[in-house]
Amino acid sequence: MTTSPAVVRPARPDEYDEVARVWMESWVSTGLDTASDELLARLRARVHREVGDGWSLFVAEDGARLAAMLAIHLPKKYLDMLFVAPDYQGRSVGRQLLAFTRRLLPDEIWLRCVRENEKAWRWYEREGFLFEREALEPAIGRMMKYYRWKRAD
Repeated sequence: MTTSPAVVRPARPDEYDEVARVWMESWVSTGLDTASDELLARLRARVHREVGDGWSLFVAEDGARLAAMLAIHLPKKYLDMLFVAPDYQGRSVGRQLLAFTRRLLPDEIWLRCVRENEKAWRWYEREGFLFEREALEPAIGRMMKYYRWKRAD
C-alpha cells in the first residue's frame, strides 16, 4: 500500500459490487454489525437502487484497489455515505473524500450518522459539522444523529 493520496473518481457500474464490499467491511469494522453474505447482498442491491434514485457515487482508488466509497445526493446537499476500507482507515482517505465533497457542495452539507458509531460522528464534529438533531430511522431501526456544515461567511 502506498501513502500517497488516493485517486477520487466516479464509480463505474461494473464496480458497484466492489463498492458494496468496501461499504460492508467498513461498516463491520465499527463493531455494529457482522459480515455476512446476506448483508453484502443487501448493500449490493442498495447501491444499485440508490444510484437510480440520485446518488452521485465516487470511489477512492489506491492503484487497483478501492480504498473507500462516497455517495452524495447533490440536489439535497447531502453526504449520504462515506466508508473507508479498514486497511485505509487512519490514512486521511476520509479527509480527502470530505475535501472532495466540499468542492462539490461548497456552501452547505448535511449528513447523518448512526448514534452508536461514535468514532464517525466525533470525526465529523472535529471536521466542523454541527449537531442538529437526533431521530429514529425506521428503515434501519437505529437512532441517527443529523449534522450540518455551512461555509463560514
